[in-house]
Amino acid sequence: MQNTEQLEKARLMRLATYASTATAITLIVAKLFAWLWTDSVSILSTLIDSCLDAAASLINLLAVRHALEPADKEHRFGHGKAESLAGLGQATFIAGSAGFLLLEAARRLFHPQPVNVVGIGISVMIFSIAVTLILLAFQRYVVRKTGSTAIKADSLHYATDVLVNGSVIVALLLAFYGWPGFDPLFAAAIGIYILYNAKQIASEAIQHLMDHELPDTDRKRIHDIVISHKHVKGMHDLRTRRAGTTAFIQLHLELDDKLTLLHAHAISDAVEAKIKKAYPDSEIIIHEDPASLTEPVPEFDRDEQ
Repeated sequence: MQNTEQLEKARLMRLATYASTATAITLIVAKLFAWLWTDSVSILSTLIDSCLDAAASLINLLAVRHALEPADKEHRFGHGKAESLAGLGQATFIAGSAGFLLLEAARRLFHPQPVNVVGIGISVMIFSIAVTLILLAFQRYVVRKTGSTAIKADSLHYATDVLVNGSVIVALLLAFYGWPGFDPLFAAAIGIYILYNAKQIASEAIQHLMDHELPDTDRKRIHDIVISHKHVKGMHDLRTRRAGTTAFIQLHLELDDKLTLLHAHAISDAVEAKIKKAYPDSEIIIHEDPASLTEPVPEFDRDEQ
């Protein structure tokens, strides 16, 4: 049964996906209007990006809903990896949009066209920046509270949108003052930047899908929590991974040979409770070992043995 904290995290993650989708649709309408009036390839680049944002946000919405479903008979470890799959899907969408944008920028660079009604374009870009900053503030709050991979990927993408929209304003101003060639150049730079961010998102998603270990700082923290118990002689075989918002932690506990099974079990439960307090959204498995059967290892990385 889910506790109050888990339910609150689920609620925040759902709200973040709804806010992201609504923002993307709003920006598509605004940028479509601006592009039709200005015929700026830089604005077209942000319009394409917003269309991809909408598709990615919709994928996020469905993936987060699926990831939040509790474990069942067919998925004993839950559905958390749906978030990483959503992140990988986002990266694919983003890379595709960047490729199209680079082609369009190259075409416009060799066949330049004047940019019209610059004021409308700048106004829409300022509106886009304001709306995106509001969304980013909420998304980052949700990421701090939940650690969601999907929301983090979405937030990273929208963060680049702020820079992109700012650069479009500069390109429009330069075009207004007689340098229309900067419009496709800025669009090309935006395309390359989008590709870079797609790589970052894909890399993180793949790491999660491949059960990459938690950061060393977390592993060290877990180690320190475990050995802080006065009856624990040591630990080894620490294994960690993350799926969605859930961290999976497995380790072997080294205990005195003469302890009764009941006492060993009580110590294990106490250690598990301490880890759970530090990592509330975690699944923990602890195996008790007699200390005499374990080779002493002075360093914290006993699991390397």
